[in-house]
Amino acid sequence: MSVKERFERMDYGPAPESAAEALAWLVDQGDRFGHFIDGAFTAPGAGFESRNPANGEVLATISQATQGDVDTAVAAARKAQLGWEKIGGPGRARYLYALARLLQKHARLFAVLETLDNGKPIRESRDIDLPLVQRHFYYHAGMAQLMEEALPGRAALGVCGQIVPWNFPLLMLAWKVAPALAMGNTVVLKPAEYTSLTALLFADICRQAGLPKGVVNIVTGDGGVGEMIVRSDVDKIAFTGSTAVGRRIREVTAGSGKALTLELGGKSPYIVFDDADLDSAVEGLVDAIWFNQGQVCCAGSRLLVQESVAGRFYEKLRARMEKLRIGDPLDKSIDVGALVDPVQLHRVRDMVAANTAGEVFQAGDVPENGCYYPPTLITGLAPSDPLMQEEIFGPVLAACTFRTPDEAVQLANNTRYGLAATLWSENLNLALDIAPKLAAGVLWVNATNLFDAAAGFGGVRESGFGREGGWEGLAAYTKSISKVSALKHVTPFEGEGGLGEELDRTAKMYIGGKQARPDSGYSRAVRNRSGKLLGHVGQGSRKDVRNAVEAAAGAAGWAKTTGHLRAQILYYIAENLSARAAEFAARIDAMMPGRRGEKEVEASIQRLFTYAAWADKYDGQVHGVPIRGVALAMKQPVGLIGALCPDESPLLGLVSVMAPAIAMGNRVVLAASEPYPLAATDFYQILDTSDVPGGVVNILTGAHEDLAAPMAAHLNLDAVWSFSSSDLSAVIEKASAGNLKRTWVNDGKARDWYANDSAEWLAQSTEVQNIWVPYGE
Repeated sequence: MSVKERFERMDYGPAPESAAEALAWLVDQGDRFGHFIDGAFTAPGAGFESRNPANGEVLATISQATQGDVDTAVAAARKAQLGWEKIGGPGRARYLYALARLLQKHARLFAVLETLDNGKPIRESRDIDLPLVQRHFYYHAGMAQLMEEALPGRAALGVCGQIVPWNFPLLMLAWKVAPALAMGNTVVLKPAEYTSLTALLFADICRQAGLPKGVVNIVTGDGGVGEMIVRSDVDKIAFTGSTAVGRRIREVTAGSGKALTLELGGKSPYIVFDDADLDSAVEGLVDAIWFNQGQVCCAGSRLLVQESVAGRFYEKLRARMEKLRIGDPLDKSIDVGALVDPVQLHRVRDMVAANTAGEVFQAGDVPENGCYYPPTLITGLAPSDPLMQEEIFGPVLAACTFRTPDEAVQLANNTRYGLAATLWSENLNLALDIAPKLAAGVLWVNATNLFDAAAGFGGVRESGFGREGGWEGLAAYTKSISKVSALKHVTPFEGEGGLGEELDRTAKMYIGGKQARPDSGYSRAVRNRSGKLLGHVGQGSRKDVRNAVEAAAGAAGWAKTTGHLRAQILYYIAENLSARAAEFAARIDAMMPGRRGEKEVEASIQRLFTYAAWADKYDGQVHGVPIRGVALAMKQPVGLIGALCPDESPLLGLVSVMAPAIAMGNRVVLAASEPYPLAATDFYQILDTSDVPGGVVNILTGAHEDLAAPMAAHLNLDAVWSFSSSDLSAVIEKASAGNLKRTWVNDGKARDWYANDSAEWLAQSTEVQNIWVPYGE
């Protein structure tokens, strides 16, 4: 045999990683684990077995938490929280730094234990997961150090309930625990039932680091334990997992006032244009879909290839798939390990078996024992086929083709999810043109699965809301230190008098830039304090919400306008309101007790000027991530926002809600002040003369209680805000679970509308889309 023949036939030999140290650690713990509560492990209780998915061997017995265990953990966290917050950011930074150092010192032990418990290849646990875990604790040690200087006026939320999945057990723990502790919160964390071991090892190093008792508490068990945490006395829930469970958590927490972050499922597109480096795109695709056996929420599981290169690309991909090595995850030469559990293996098998479309290609020899499934490619699928729409969460790639960039965008966005996307093109102009058009929280250009603590991660649509990592991720673990008072319900005035000699006034709604009668055909009287009739307004209903949302959807071009143009229109609105200031002040004085109209109009004009000024200045940033490239944090509009305006400030409240939203490129459906709606119906005359495109601002009148649920349940609204004096927070949050839209509600607390926190309003009016762009040859 020649040297050339030997070289071509050369194969990888086995390179087994020793599991001895990890197994010895399990033995030292008695192969049985209790919970970690108030700085100590409890005695093991009744529980379940944790198995190695690669061979089915039992690793340890994990305790199933009871309601009493959860209550004890929450009480310990509550008791510890104030002291933990009071030691200050620099004090917390020292502990986080110590945890980061201990994670480095025990890195191999963590990596091997993670692979034993989860089934992912050791090279992924060792070279990807553990460095990122360490990075998160180092990064957030710095965030703790800087909190008092960089985040003035912010404080810890309190006790955080955190529920992490089985696909990245330790990394997801780090994503949640590190920022929570940095900001002064304490935590009660539940690891996944299948993969609890590295969380328990983390508890062990918390003791080694001398972390104060009760700051970190870990309770183990099945999904029922997660529900106990969700219903417990915590201030925030952070959940990563399935969309179905996330939807249930949104319903359970509705009206509770608990902060909520949901990082849910995905069906991420992997787009390959005809000018892409096809060989690099194939390698990227291997990482996108077969990394962690496809058990990744942001896996590039939908392959979209430009038709002109599809044949060549599929050929290269099949050839690469045949070289993937499948087997024992502790072998360092293995590419694809085992799925986490037989339940997940059967789910993947059943979904592929139920598919009747396309052409199926599978590669690799799969071991007879263990939870293995071969890398699978299914080409020729239609966008509506179940495998193109449903999250498989396994090593299965569904593919179809496109012809034009516009078609690629349409296909990519043809999903209810919006977590991540990847696109490959040597034309950077094309890539950066396409990226903002994709409904995704994270985008990778000519790369995939890039993560860092400095760059936020999270999705839109049914992939959830909120971000983990970066500055935006910290906001989810803090609150304003300003004091709030209880909400007071404002009721309309009653009376029996008529208009007398004045002309009848029946104000219409404002939909799509036109005055519109209420679909219900009903109106109600608006009276002043003495009972005098001032006019009538329409009673809005579900159909009026529908009409307004359709009109707003038709004004999609507003999001594409420049900040400068939006600023000019807001200035114009302020100018026209100023010209009619006396008239609006008189209207407010006529509707409401106390002569405050002049003050409210002046404040409204200033509010318009403020957000006109911000329209072209609320910039994103370039994150300092450790790659040769950039991670661009782009501020994108949320989309279509429905809002119940405050009752007590009929003009200032409406302007305060509308101005930041449209300044950032959103379109709005506003429910005017219920008891004092005539200021809003006068205001649309200002909009008509201020060059506001039809559909950008839509104004409804009527009972907030009748409008809240239709808004919250509408699948085409991307967010709903409520500042009504009727506390409708629970109604809105529960109904919003249908498409998991963002909500911002008052939770029964009043707001001073003359004070303005621009940072909060601008943040609520935008989504952060992180676009990663590596560079170099």
